Amino acid sequence: MAADDKKDVLILGRIGADDRLDPQSADQPAGEDVHAETRPRERNVDQEVLVSGTGEAAEQGHEDDGTDLDVKTDDAANPDAEPGIDTETPLILAVQHILSLSGIAFSAGAVRDLPELTSETFDPTSAVSALRHVGFEANYGEMPVSTLEAGHCPAIAFAQNGAAVVIAEITEDGIAKVLHFQGEEEPLVEELPAAELSEHLQPFFILARKVHSASKPKGKNDWFWGSLAQGRGLYGQVILAAALTNFLGLSTSLFIMVVYDRVVPNEAIESLIALTIGVLIALGFDFIIKTLRAQFVDKAGKRADARMSRLIFDKILSMKLDSRRQKSGAMATIVREFDTLREFFTSATLIAIVDLPFIFFFIWVISLIAGPLALVPLIAVPLVLAAGLGIQPFLARITQGSMQSNMSKQSVLVETLNGLETVQATGSGRLMRRRFEEASDAQSDLGLKSRMLSNFAINSAASVQQLAQIATIFYGVFLIQDGTITMGAMIAAVILGGRTLAPLSQLASAMSRANGAREAYRSLSAVMNPAEGEVEDVRARLSRPHLAGNVELKGVSYTFPGANSPILNNLSLKIPAGQKVAILGRMGSGKSTMSRLISGLIEPSEGAVLIDGVDLRQIDKSDVRRNIGVMLQETWLFSGSVKENLQMGFYEYDDAHILNIAKVSGVDDFVASHPQGYDLELRERGEGLSGGQRQSINLARALLHNPNLLILDEPTSSMDTATEKAVIGRLKDWAGDRTLIMVTHRNTLLELADRVLVMDQGTVVADTTPDKLRAQAR
Repeated sequence: MAADDKKDVLILGRIGADDRLDPQSADQPAGEDVHAETRPRERNVDQEVLVSGTGEAAEQGHEDDGTDLDVKTDDAANPDAEPGIDTETPLILAVQHILSLSGIAFSAGAVRDLPELTSETFDPTSAVSALRHVGFEANYGEMPVSTLEAGHCPAIAFAQNGAAVVIAEITEDGIAKVLHFQGEEEPLVEELPAAELSEHLQPFFILARKVHSASKPKGKNDWFWGSLAQGRGLYGQVILAAALTNFLGLSTSLFIMVVYDRVVPNEAIESLIALTIGVLIALGFDFIIKTLRAQFVDKAGKRADARMSRLIFDKILSMKLDSRRQKSGAMATIVREFDTLREFFTSATLIAIVDLPFIFFFIWVISLIAGPLALVPLIAVPLVLAAGLGIQPFLARITQGSMQSNMSKQSVLVETLNGLETVQATGSGRLMRRRFEEASDAQSDLGLKSRMLSNFAINSAASVQQLAQIATIFYGVFLIQDGTITMGAMIAAVILGGRTLAPLSQLASAMSRANGAREAYRSLSAVMNPAEGEVEDVRARLSRPHLAGNVELKGVSYTFPGANSPILNNLSLKIPAGQKVAILGRMGSGKSTMSRLISGLIEPSEGAVLIDGVDLRQIDKSDVRRNIGVMLQETWLFSGSVKENLQMGFYEYDDAHILNIAKVSGVDDFVASHPQGYDLELRERGEGLSGGQRQSINLARALLHNPNLLILDEPTSSMDTATEKAVIGRLKDWAGDRTLIMVTHRNTLLELADRVLVMDQGTVVADTTPDKLRAQAR
């Protein structure tokens, strides 16, 4: 494939903000506003960020100084940019400057990695998401430039060409200090009269301020309760709607009672018409309020779902590789149980719970219109509650066992799918089938018991409800004969009695589902919260945009969790920047463990790994990943195109850069001859590619950020001799003065090395050069 042809194939797509934003999500909520007491609907604080296109005015005030600002919001609005203008870099630098004013240091690359919404361009949406991620209150919207005041500064604005600038301050003399960003140079300061800003700026602003830590929600389960708290306003509306709909629910009963007692005996047709119109109006409002109530519940659930989903997945991404407490299948089951938890809080179950307090309201109303008949539902309510609560301890134990069985079944299934080739090659399907069937049988038995108990509670509630109706009529007849109540009162009492017990019939089902939700909550909390004795890593990290590649291990020991003996024992060595080191040793000598320690994937049990004299644990993880290229021994490719597997979500790299690393690693050697080129779709784990082809893609990933420190673990073990030789030659030219650390068993890679470390039983037993090693081998 010619180079020109490759340019047609290797397209790193850029999409506009309008394409990325889903209009349907415009009514997602935002958290607390930056400068607002009231404002239009906006996106969820954890998933958002543009405010919805209502076209209404919102009042925003920056701090407690009472400064207000009229903002016209538009969901699809973005500053206009001139063709060929780089709008990403100035915006990233502007966000970096805003953070630095609060003493928060992030490199430009780390700022770009902050947004919680993955986007191909760093736009205002990403900027607000990045600011909120580090504890700022931030918002973006459209407003007249003339309304910008000193209380809103510092604020991010947009010049007429689309580049971001920072309005640092507006002085008492009406002079605005505008910062223009140009690469890594100091920002250019321009002073303009505030009255003339409209000539230089577009009417779009990002307003932000740091939130004091004391005002942030606390608690180890904030991932759950904090997410629900986001919808507290909507839940308040649900309670209000429940009160209104229950009051309106009285209309039917009272209508029937009046018709029986007053209209029919007196043949008052005009009164009947008036009453009918009135009750129809009440039923209409009841329908509208019930519909709104369901929408409120759904919206509140959507808020909580968005935040919890992100937090759970972020937790998975940040898990320590050596301390995972669950198998992959079991972990997938736990995360999937989040659906159980979410459905419990976003379904009719929640509405039934909200309706519970009104049970006693209806009993009180029955006592007003039918006197002693209120005793019937008053007796029925405890019977239903007793039936539901009595089975809960048994149901809780069954639910816990069912989840464990489901986790076991899912673990076997995931292991079988991931190792299907091995299972078929070794004929071990019988073993995996037996494990799967044992877990399935156990889950089926527990599920049967759970359904029996749940049906008992549900059927008990239904039976008690029917018996209550019969008892009401039976008792009511005698009360009518005594003249205590009227016929209409008895019928109204029957209807109100049914409405009284209706939430209880749903509650029986709710309590059964509550056990599943509670077990899901416990399992997810075990994942989200640190284990007993484990301290959660909340320390601030240093920003190190550029690392030269000096490596030092000081007294490093590493013991795998649960193991008795260390894999590495008191290891100390220095690797100067630019040195090429090959690490040799027998199987299990600690070579790969040392490479993982240097790359920051795992942390030493004792001692420290220093990069450029700084403890690796103190450096911002984003800077670590951008400065240290890592190629692991195990190659794992993801479903998607070759281009996506090379780019891995870092859309800031252009086609030329991707093509360059593809040529160095050997990817271009086999992609160039394929009709689909870099758009070739790969299956999970790269099935269909040879081991050497998968390794070349893995190597290209390690080169993506042009790191000054490159760590390779058996980089060419699956390549043929010719391909390996070509890759080594290109890699030698690419490495230049970069630091290179290679774990290998192959002598061919020694061509890249100027130093060789030989390891055995977790220590370095020899520190030599390739020439001396070859001489000793002879």
